[in-house]
Amino acid sequence: MIDQLGDDRVIAIDNGQPITSGAFSNEVINLAGNLPDRPYMVNLCENRYRFLVAFAAALLKGQINLLPPSRAPRVLQQIKEKYCQLYCLVDGVESPGGLDMIAQYDCSARLASPQDTRILEVPGDRVAAIAFTSGSTGQPQAHIKTWRTLWESIQLIAASLGLERKKSATVVATVPPQHMYGLEASILLPLCFGGVTVCSGKPFFPADIHAALECCPKPRILVTTPLHIRALVKAGAALPEIEFILSATSPLSRDLAVKAEILFRTRVLEIYGCTEAGSIASRRTCREDMWQAFEGVRFHEKGGKSWVDAAHLSESVILNDLIECRSARRFKLLGRKADVVNIAGKRTSLDALNHVLNEIEGVRDGVFFLPEGPEGVVRLIVFAVAPGKTKDDLLAELQTRIDPVFLPRRIYLLNKLPRSETGKLPRQTLMELAEDLSML
Repeated sequence: MIDQLGDDRVIAIDNGQPITSGAFSNEVINLAGNLPDRPYMVNLCENRYRFLVAFAAALLKGQINLLPPSRAPRVLQQIKEKYCQLYCLVDGVESPGGLDMIAQYDCSARLASPQDTRILEVPGDRVAAIAFTSGSTGQPQAHIKTWRTLWESIQLIAASLGLERKKSATVVATVPPQHMYGLEASILLPLCFGGVTVCSGKPFFPADIHAALECCPKPRILVTTPLHIRALVKAGAALPEIEFILSATSPLSRDLAVKAEILFRTRVLEIYGCTEAGSIASRRTCREDMWQAFEGVRFHEKGGKSWVDAAHLSESVILNDLIECRSARRFKLLGRKADVVNIAGKRTSLDALNHVLNEIEGVRDGVFFLPEGPEGVVRLIVFAVAPGKTKDDLLAELQTRIDPVFLPRRIYLLNKLPRSETGKLPRQTLMELAEDLSML
C-alpha cells in the first residue's frame, strides 16, 4: 500500500538536495537492516527526511512506531513503562532523557540484490503506529493505527486539499512529525500520495520558514500552526509564493486568517482532527465558520456527546470537542468539553477567554487556566507574555471585556509560555507552573 512510483520521483528535499524515490527505497531497506530487533520504535529523528525513512523502515520490518506527545523525559519514561521492549532512534549526538535503549540512525547496510530496491507492499492490517494524545486535557492516551487506516486517511486529506489535481507540491512543515497532524501532512502525504515532496527541515522562526520555502520548488504548501502564523504576521515580511497555508493543533481566529491571506497573498485552510480519528474535516477560515467533513466522514450527536464515523475507522470515535451538527457532514465547533467554565451559574469557554486576552494590545501570548477544585468555587488564573504591561493593566483591560465572574484571581507575567512544539499547553504543565509560581 506504499505509493509505488518511478524511481525518479522526488520524494524529499534534504539540505537543498532532491532525494528520489529510488534512493529513498534503498535507504529504507538499508536502515531496516540495521534496526534493533525490538517490537517498538520511538522515532526522535530531527531531520524530517530521516524521520520519514525511519518510519518506513520500521513499517517494513514489522515494528510499531510509537509517537509520543513530547520528548520530555517524564513522558518518555511513562511510555517506556508500558512498552518495555522499545528502543529510541535518533539522528544526532543528543540522547533523550527517560530512555535507556538508544540507537543511532545508520544506513551503512547494503542491498543484497538489485530487486530489493523497491519497498514491498505492506499489509493493511499491520499496526503501523501508536499515537498518543497531547495531554492538553489530562494524561496522554494511546491510540492504535493500522497501515490501512493511515493510508486511507491520507487519500481523504489529499482529495479535500485538491492535491489530486496537481502534478506536484512541496510541503514545508513547522510541526513535529511525531504529532498526528505533522505525521499525516509531512510524512504520510509524501509516502502515500504521488507528487508530494517534503522538505527535511523543521523551521521555527519566521526567517527560517522564509528560507525553507525559498529553497523549495513551487507549488509550496506551508504546514503549520496558529502560533507560527501569528509570528509570521507579526514579523510582517513577505514570504515566497505559497499555494496555501495549512493550519491545525488549536483554533485559528478569522481575524488572523484574514491577515495572513492578505499579507502572504494565499489561502489559509484549517484542518480539524484528533489523535483518535486523524484529520477528518476542513474549512477556509476567513470565509467559513462551518466545518466540512471529508468524503465518507459523518458526524452525529448522541447522548449529549459528539461522534464521528468513517469507512477507514474501525469503530465510531467519540470526540473531546463539543460540536453543533448542521448536517451529517457540516458542523460548527463549539469548543472542547474540558474548556467549559461554569462559575456562579454562568458559562463560557477557555477558548473564548483566551481569544479576548490575546486581542489586548501588547499581549504577545496568553492563556486562561482553571485549576482543579469544586465547580463554581475555584477561580481562573492568567499566564501572559506582555512586555511593558503590568498585572493591573491587564486586569483593567479584562474588566472592560468579560463578565466579572470570569476575571482571574491571579495574573502571572512571564517571558514565554511553556508551549509544546505544536503550540499546545498541556494541562499538567500549566498545573505545575501554577504550583511553582504560587510558591514565589
